[in-house]
Amino acid sequence: MEKTTSAEEYFRVGCGHLEADRPSAALEQFRTAQRIDPTNACFRSYYGLCLGLAERRFDRALELCRSAAREEFFNPLLYHNLARVHLAFGFKAEAIRYLNRGLMLDPACEPLVQELCGLGVRRGPVLRFLRRGNRVNRWLGRLRDWARGRGTPLVRFGISGSASAR
Repeated sequence: MEKTTSAEEYFRVGCGHLEADRPSAALEQFRTAQRIDPTNACFRSYYGLCLGLAERRFDRALELCRSAAREEFFNPLLYHNLARVHLAFGFKAEAIRYLNRGLMLDPACEPLVQELCGLGVRRGPVLRFLRRGNRVNRWLGRLRDWARGRGTPLVRFGISGSASAR
């Protein structure tokens, strides 16, 4: 007699594909797991994540991830998936909001902490009385970053040791 594969097994295989950065392969596994058990919020969330990553279907991915997070509002990993969907489509502020919401549930959740650290911290403008996008603030910010050893060489910004590169 042939062994039937459970939704959890499809889910586990899908997680392996997702960790190996193969969202298309993971999508099929999560889609099958979600079809077998459509009431499982975790399956729905990961299916939504891969739908957004592999097929670039933002609206459907967002709908699936949000419904899963509403259903299991106590699961920080579902907020991580929601944040990853937002990041995949360029909505960094929303992603940070969901990462922080997940960290409120579990401050020690490693995937959330790593994702938030990977986004970096934005420092304030050098001259606070000017807007962040002001040319002077941008130039001084780059100069500050270069001086701290984190920025690009100043030649790129028109400053060099011998002659001005314009």
